[in-house]
Amino acid sequence: MKSHPPSADERARAVAAAIERSDRASKWLGLRVEEVRAGYARVSMAVTANMANGQAFCHGGLIFSLADSSFGLACNSHNQRALAASCSIDFLAPGRIGDRLTAECREQATAGRAGFYEARVTNQDGELIALFRGRSATVKGHWVE
Repeated sequence: MKSHPPSADERARAVAAAIERSDRASKWLGLRVEEVRAGYARVSMAVTANMANGQAFCHGGLIFSLADSSFGLACNSHNQRALAASCSIDFLAPGRIGDRLTAECREQATAGRAGFYEARVTNQDGELIALFRGRSATVKGHWVE
């Protein structure tokens, strides 16, 4: 029986599984990988009281971490190791204790070793919390054989 090579989306899920096994920061934050496809990742996070800043909103750095984790999965999804070269975020509304925030990251373009990605962070009601943009740079190596 002939085996077929994995599809791009199957390979992306295998890469995500390899990354998840060693991503201690995402585990510590309680991030949940909901979906990964080639050039795409959706990751969510429950906002707990320990994530609140001095104004009782979700700390912006943790919202950034959620978006950055979705970016990391999306830009590595092609099984070519990639690192963040630059990132920015615009906060549009606060995340609140008890919210479930979701970051959906999509590949916008690639050029040479660079990849360009955008992530939208929303709450459980679909309210837009933040917009994230990231540029990746590929490096040597692959995640899975």
